[in-house]
Order: sequence, then C-alpha cells, then structure tokens
Amino acid sequence: MGKDTENLSDDYKGNTGDGVRELVIPDEQGGQRLDQALSALLPEFSRNRIQNWIRARKIAVDDAWATTKMKVSGGESVRVEIEPDPNATPDAPEAIPLDVVFEDAMLMVINKPVGLVVHPGSGNRHGTLLNALLHRVPQVAELPRAGIVHRLDKDTSGLLVVAKTLRAHTDLVRQLQARTVKREYLALVYGEVDHAGTVDAPLARDPHNRTKRTVHTMGKEAVTHYDVVERFPGITLLRCKLETGRTHQIRVHMQHIGHPLVGESVYSASRRSHLKIPFPRQALHAERLGLIHPVTQEFMQWECPLPPDFASLLAALRANTDWVK
Repeated sequence: MGKDTENLSDDYKGNTGDGVRELVIPDEQGGQRLDQALSALLPEFSRNRIQNWIRARKIAVDDAWATTKMKVSGGESVRVEIEPDPNATPDAPEAIPLDVVFEDAMLMVINKPVGLVVHPGSGNRHGTLLNALLHRVPQVAELPRAGIVHRLDKDTSGLLVVAKTLRAHTDLVRQLQARTVKREYLALVYGEVDHAGTVDAPLARDPHNRTKRTVHTMGKEAVTHYDVVERFPGITLLRCKLETGRTHQIRVHMQHIGHPLVGESVYSASRRSHLKIPFPRQALHAERLGLIHPVTQEFMQWECPLPPDFASLLAALRANTDWVK
C-alpha cells in the first residue's frame, strides 16, 4: 500500500491557490492510478477535483494528456494546471493569538489550544487557525491550505507545524508521505493496559456517519504504536506514536482495542463500562513533534507541556481524588 499523508479535509474549499505544479511520481507509487498518486502528492485537492482536471486536459504525463484510468509506473513527469475552485470562498485574516513554539523564515511550530479548529469547514468559517495564520503571516494565502500540512482535532491540544513558503510546504508534505515526521501524543485511556503494543488496523469513513472513521479492511493503512507511561486503577496514561496520520486515528484505534479515551464522546466506551471520568473532551495531547528542517536539513524536535485541564486531571488521579463516578 502506498505511503500517503493524513486526510485533512476532503471538502475544504479555501485558499488553495492556482498556477502550475510540476511533479515527479515517486517509485513507490508505481502501479497506482494517476488520480490516486496525485491525491497523495497534492493532498490539498480532493480526488474528485483531480479527476475533473484530467477530463478537462489540465494534467499531462510525460508531455501527453492524462486519462482518468491511467496507471503510473514511477518516475513520470507530471504537469498539473491548477484551476481556481469557482465555489471557493476567500478566508478572512483574523487577529487570533497563537502560542508559537518556534518560527523562522520557512516554518512555524504552534502549540494549539483546546477548542481551536484548524481550518474552516462546515459551520466553522471563522475563528480557526487558518484565519489566524492569514493575519500573522499574510503570504501564506498563496500556499495550499495557507501552509497547513497536518491537523489536530478541535478538542486535541498540542504541537503542529505550518509551512511559510512553497518550498517548505512541498518538503514537509514529502516528509509526511515518507513517514519521517515524528508525532507523539499523550492519551489517557480507560482500562489497565499491561504492556506496549501496536495497532495496525486500516481506517475508512463510517458508512453511516461521514464525520466518523471506523476500522475497515478496505480502508487506508493506519498504524499506531503505544507505550505505557503511568497506570491508575482502571485507567492508563499512554504515549502514542503515529506511523501514519489518519483522521481520528488514535481515538478510533484505542476504542478498537477496548481502551477508549477518557472524555471521548464520539468513540466512547461500551455502555457496560461502569467507569466514568467527568472530563469534557478527549484526553489527548500532541506532546512531541520532530522533523527535518526544509533548508538546513537538521533534525529538529519540540515538546510542549500538558494544558491545564489535562494536567489537573492527572494530578487528581495521582492524589487519589475521587474522579470516578
């Protein structure tokens, strides 16, 4: 199965930019259909939009017009004429404070707070990280998704990286595809986990609810490694390391192995569970982020502390406070 980036938002219509992109199909994508390969290389555009460009003769492979059923071998030169989305609504810059952990001319690492939506979508056109980026770094309006290359759920806190130039954006997307970006989360789950392990279970959209994900044999490859950090009666603090980065990956994988996150409202514990911690969101925090700098080629890593609500919950558990109801 080919390596591809996490799914950001298939229906996102914002500052995606236009112009011409020239790409080379990686060897590891040999055997894939062209639209599938391009969907991985251009994650800011939906597969449907790419297929429409193929039909409109906006995509050429080795100087010949592409076809919708074309397969690639790897090494082909592809020219994509990016057309503006006629249904796109320009996103507005907004003066939203950001907790910037690191910033230089190429990229920015942000400690995202709980409650901040990463990019506009249905019902969230304003007050997002993307709106904040457009205000702080106006030039990112020219980049796909305003430089956002991966995401965190609204109620997940912690680190994410944003590109400030096209060069950085291209490099970071390639690192995500190659799975060399290091992402580690702290997750508080129900149940006493005995030892470290790996969840290797493909994820797909839930056929009954498109906003949810579910384990499915026909889904995209999804791999989560986890280690035990600390144990409490009926609860375990885990460190989860992403090998892939699918939407809701840790949340779905933990439920799949019978250890749903504390505070989880979508992928929750079974009704038979008698344990309940009164926590208002999923107890998940992106604590560590590591990547290769697009220019210096130096490996860089950042770490951020738990937000106050998560830290207070752990302190109460360590003090044997009666959180369980």
